[in-house]
Order: sequence, then C-alpha cells, then structure tokens
Amino acid sequence: MSAAPEAVSVDSGEVRAGRRPGPLLPARLRPLGRPGLWTELACTGLLYWAYTLTRNAVPAHRSAALHRAHVIWRTERELHLNIELAVNHAADRVGWLIVGMNYYYATLHFIVTVGVLVWLYVGHPDRFRAARTALYTATLLALIGFAFCATAPPRFLAGQGFIDTVVVHHTWGSWASGDVASLSNQYAAMPSVHIIWSTWSGLTLAFLARRTWVRVLGACYPLATFTVILATANHFVADAAAGAATLAIGFFVQRLLTGRAAYLTRQRKALITSQP
Repeated sequence: MSAAPEAVSVDSGEVRAGRRPGPLLPARLRPLGRPGLWTELACTGLLYWAYTLTRNAVPAHRSAALHRAHVIWRTERELHLNIELAVNHAADRVGWLIVGMNYYYATLHFIVTVGVLVWLYVGHPDRFRAARTALYTATLLALIGFAFCATAPPRFLAGQGFIDTVVVHHTWGSWASGDVASLSNQYAAMPSVHIIWSTWSGLTLAFLARRTWVRVLGACYPLATFTVILATANHFVADAAAGAATLAIGFFVQRLLTGRAAYLTRQRKALITSQP
C-alpha cells in the first residue's frame, strides 16, 4: 500500500508541506496587503539617516579601510581571482564604453531600485512587504558592515595600476568633486550595495514580471552591474560575493520573520488561489 500524500495547507498565503518552523512574527504583524505610503517613506528616511551616520564616521578609519583593501587584493591574487585590473584596463581602452559605465554606476543603482520598488508597490501589493523586507534587511546589514569594517575600493590602491575612470574621464559626479564626495561614503566597498540592490531588482523582475523580455533583462541586470563595478574600479570580486551573501541573509531573515517565501512560483501561486 502506498503512503498517503503529504498534507498541504495554506497559512496567510503560503503553501506548507510537512513540518516547518512557524514564522517568528504573529499573524497581525505579517499582513499581505501593501503598507501605507508614509510608512514606507519613513523607513526609507531611517535607512538614509543610518547611512549618514556611517558616512560621517567612516573617514576616521581611512587607514584601516586601505589596509583591508590591500589584504583583499593580496588574497585574491593568491587565489587567482584578481580579474579586476584586467577588466578595468580593458574597459578603459574604449572611451564611450567606460564613460557609459561611469554613468551606469552613478545613476542606475538608484533609478532601477526605486523603479522596481514602485512597480512592486503598485502592481504586486501582496509580494511587496516580503520582498521589501529582504532588501531593507540586507541594506541595513551592509550599513553595519560599513560602520565596523570600512573598506576602500580598488581605485584607492596607489601603485597597483587601477584607473579611477570617473576622475580620468571627467565624468559628471566625479569623486574628485567636493559636493559628491561629501554626499557619499568613499569607504563603503564591502559588501557591494550595488550588487545587493541590482540582484534584488533582478530577482524581483525575474520572478514577478509577466513579459519574458522583462524577466530576461532582470536576470541580466546583476551580471551587467558586476561587470561595471569591476570596470570602474569601485569594487573587488570579494565585495560582490559579500553583497550576494548579504542579500541571501536578507531573504533568510525575511523568511524567518514571515514564514513565507518572498517570491512564489506560478505553480505555487496557482495552488494557493485555487484553495477553497
């Protein structure tokens, strides 16, 4: 006699099979609907305030940040993972390409992430809270890393041959500009927030977009960002790996809090909606 099929139950929009730890948050603190707009703006403001604190504190740790960057570079060379310099020099040989990458690095980081958040808030309110929680958690973890483990980018390593492409090509928003430098944390390389945000945006589009070409663009976006951060000498490979790991922790924390996956596959979502 064959065993009876494993029971499947629905709890707050999640399909559960077998025994699984329950969510850490009570049901009233994990609703599925979209939160109020002012609540989201307040959360964003708190994150920016936390970033400001790290930005103001980190310059005092410049020597330690440079030391960590040298250690990362030396370790990558020993492990033969040091592709940054080759990518940096190859991209710099093509003027229009590297200038475009400079603007990509300076602008799409914010434009795409905010755009995906708005798209998610408006078009997928039942998925917004979970996906946003993963993103905000990962970003907060990155800010903690900046505060306690400041790390300089490759372009700051004098004598190693890296080209600071923004400064060399006089791209708008040059790091040499006092205004830009005062608004950014120059020692926030580890983990890479560009990778955290681009991977989150890419996953969100890949899982939730309806058009195939949008899902494909979503899947390609983190790969393009990875290339850009190396080509502009703003991050090491290790920074990118740390960014991906930090985002994974963000999704893990979100799952522990809510007991739900941030993104449902179409098959699982269909099963949920078909339940009486």
